[in-house]
Amino acid sequence: MSSQPTSVLVVDDEFVLRKALRKSLAASGFAVEEARNGEEALSVVRQHPFDLVLLDVNMPGVGGMEACRKIRGLAPQTGIVMVTVRDTEDAKVEALEAGADDYITKPFLLRELTARLRAIVRRTHALDAPKPALLMAGELEIDVERNLLRRSGQPVHLAPKEFELLVFMMQNAGVPLARARLLRSVWGLEYGNEVEYLRSYVKMLRKKIERDPSRPEYILTEPWVGYRFRNPSDPDAPPVPDYDA
Repeated sequence: MSSQPTSVLVVDDEFVLRKALRKSLAASGFAVEEARNGEEALSVVRQHPFDLVLLDVNMPGVGGMEACRKIRGLAPQTGIVMVTVRDTEDAKVEALEAGADDYITKPFLLRELTARLRAIVRRTHALDAPKPALLMAGELEIDVERNLLRRSGQPVHLAPKEFELLVFMMQNAGVPLARARLLRSVWGLEYGNEVEYLRSYVKMLRKKIERDPSRPEYILTEPWVGYRFRNPSDPDAPPVPDYDA
């Protein structure tokens, strides 16, 4: 028996965009419902759960950020992607702090949107499953229980915090990880502002796992926000950035 399709609630006050997203996502295999604004979205989420909510930031009444916070309180396990026209540090950090799992900037390609939605679903399902003893991505293989990293079958020595950082990033592959979240998750709640500290560890990790640390394929910089771990084995993984552009 086939599994149920992933359910998505599309929240946008623009009728044309909402209908276009519904048609495109349905064609990609999602079960889609719509809401015209934040108030309607909250009412729908209270009635039944969704796997994902695609939420526009700029809406009249209950705005996207406020709706995100309230939806996160109502449905802690639901994946939330914010849609914004503001490609700025403040907008992205605000979305993550409001409880969003990811964000996407208009205009966007359908392939990019569906890849991000599916990455969140995989991560959500992974949180419900027992933690795997092995993590694999491209040429990398981590034995979590034995604290071992292999690249192309060869052991790679990592310091304890380097190992913890890489494990955390691989477990959250495909989603943006704000610098403060990385610091607090790996080093402790008293951390959060030691940005240069985190950059130093990322630099050391890239030297050990990337073919060319200056052109990383695994640990990608998420502009203004932090980092995003890319799994080359994932068919929905984003392309490697064009570093010559």
